[in-house]
Amino acid sequence: MASYARRILSRMTMANPPSRNASTFAGTRILAARGRPSPPEVIEEEIPTSGISRPLAEVLRELSKRVPESVIKVRVEDGTEVKYVPWHIVNRIMNMQAPEWSGEVRSITYSADGKSVSVIYRVTLYGTDAEIYRESTGTASVDDTSYGDPVQKAEAMAFRRACARLGLGLHLYHEDLA
Repeated sequence: MASYARRILSRMTMANPPSRNASTFAGTRILAARGRPSPPEVIEEEIPTSGISRPLAEVLRELSKRVPESVIKVRVEDGTEVKYVPWHIVNRIMNMQAPEWSGEVRSITYSADGKSVSVIYRVTLYGTDAEIYRESTGTASVDDTSYGDPVQKAEAMAFRRACARLGLGLHLYHEDLA
């Protein structure tokens, strides 16, 4: 299985050779989009394929590293700029830095007036010595379809926040305090 992953990775690397503007995040090379509208690609040099491979403290230390500016997006909500990392990039980083993670939607709840939906999401990390989970919520207006389906938007928000509680991208929540 490991050789299969390396062959696939080798093909990806040949198709997208590293550029001078590649940045490193915890041993992961994240390539800038080079003028293309598609998101940056994340390429791992060695992909763990099975088993719990590291102590939980080491996994948490890797997840707590700053996310490169190249993957951070900005959107405006109620006149305020909000920085975030798209859910698919968070998912990719989790797969590479904590391959033993799991996630699940714990509940989907519509408000009494039916104007908003809230999702509770749980992310669990497994290490050689322990496991830990964090939950968080995401809420979206049912009328707001600017970023897709409201339930999907609330789920993505809850997922990102649960990962932040484990350290991934947490610096984005307190940048202004520094």
